[in-house]
Amino acid sequence: MLAIGGTVVEDSGNSWAALFLGRDLGASAAVAAYGYIALVGAQFVGRLIGDRMVDRFGQRAVARAGGLLIAVGMATALAVATVPAVILGFAAAGLGCATLVPAAMGHADELPGLRHGTGLTVVSWLMRLGFLASPPVVGLIADAASLRVGLLVVPVAGLAVIVAAGALRGRRT
Repeated sequence: MLAIGGTVVEDSGNSWAALFLGRDLGASAAVAAYGYIALVGAQFVGRLIGDRMVDRFGQRAVARAGGLLIAVGMATALAVATVPAVILGFAAAGLGCATLVPAAMGHADELPGLRHGTGLTVVSWLMRLGFLASPPVVGLIADAASLRVGLLVVPVAGLAVIVAAGALRGRRT
């Protein structure tokens, strides 16, 4: 669930940010690209500081905080629905998901009872499932309602991450 949550968030910026900002909110093409850039840029920063945060607070707390940042950041952005708010929302989502995939992969590779690499393989397949399923789900919801409603999958993914983070290690003493 952590890996799928992370990939849903990543794919939302990749597949939908520019379209939502440009078509639905009227941003120019140059400005619309900033939704994706904000997500990836914040994710980069999150990966740079993520190990220090995990060492200090534990993987579980960092993942839960990330899920909360994803959920609150994107829900607020979609509620306000202005160009700056949505760009900030995608940045919050990128920062929130920065440590999720590495955490899921690390945890899966250490599962007791599985040969080394088996858990990692399963997580990799689940990530692909998230990348493959996310765009059609958002698109179906967008066709039925609007892209703004379709992008609610991002805050939902953040909430799923909060729940799934219980599987991760807490802070080491």
